[in-house]
Amino acid sequence: MPTAPDMPAPGANRAVDLAASDTPAPQGVLVVNLGTPRAPTAAAVRRYLAEFLHDRRVVQLSRWLWCPLLHGVILPLRSPRVAKKYAQIWMEDGSPLAVHTQRLALAIGERLPDVRVSHAMRYGAPDIATEVRALQSQGCARVLVLPLYPQYSTTTTASVADVVERVARAAGAPQLRMIDQYATDPAVIAALAGSVRAHWQAHGRGERLLLSFHGIPQRLVDGGDPYSTQCHATAAALAQALGLGHGEWLVAFQSRFGREQWLQPATDATLRALAGAGVGRVDVVCPGFPADCLETLEEIALQNAEIFRAAGGGGLSYIPCLNDAPAHADALAALVRRELDAWR
Repeated sequence: MPTAPDMPAPGANRAVDLAASDTPAPQGVLVVNLGTPRAPTAAAVRRYLAEFLHDRRVVQLSRWLWCPLLHGVILPLRSPRVAKKYAQIWMEDGSPLAVHTQRLALAIGERLPDVRVSHAMRYGAPDIATEVRALQSQGCARVLVLPLYPQYSTTTTASVADVVERVARAAGAPQLRMIDQYATDPAVIAALAGSVRAHWQAHGRGERLLLSFHGIPQRLVDGGDPYSTQCHATAAALAQALGLGHGEWLVAFQSRFGREQWLQPATDATLRALAGAGVGRVDVVCPGFPADCLETLEEIALQNAEIFRAAGGGGLSYIPCLNDAPAHADALAALVRRELDAWR
């Protein structure tokens, strides 16, 4: 399997050159998100999870051990349960992650009229290779890839890089470059802060602001993955932008899968502890998720809200992701423009 680019120093904003040249315009941009099932059904969820959980970046167990377990136990049991969760949040136009990602890509494109912007998913459709070829067919001799992962991780960003590298090696492929993180981009932080303030103005302010990020196994961080450091850097930058003091905000990690140790503290455990300490209301924002999805709309807004109430908390107020908000599209369009201008 192709190797991923070297991991960046925490807080660095580095673009990975996969083929360098001074090829002139037109230029393309491919906005990439994780992926989603095509429908809230057990069959569709099973196809999606099979692709996702086959990625060695996601599950690093021996294939001889993992594949029988995945196909014989995990997928048959998990797919129907996950499908019911998707059904709770499914939008008229489809999966929230798919809808918001497409709208965000369109909004970025509106701000970059001289650039051809499309979107793809790491798992599922539309896939990265197909969308790169589509941009190439429109005359794009080079394509900038923007994964919607603000914080770099070997489990997410590097997996996109694996695919991008494979595409770049194909005969006749366009020149490809990838942005690998934007954890503390000032405009993105400002957009996040603006969304929190707007939520507070509309719904009132809780006693604590919990910043919940997707978790990863602790062993990956111990091995040098900068994800945890970058999550804390994002959280600190957002807290500073909001003028929050010590004790007014917390960081936690959600979506644990499997039995090994993941990043701590866990979001659900943190909410139980806050409720036990007498905190009445908690506001939760998920700065590692640019677009709302199962992990935010079902896991946080529904499941963890119930966990907090059951533990004695008064209420959990979920602050939506930035999605295709104008400030978000402005920030990412500016990031793309800077990277394109630097690509000489």
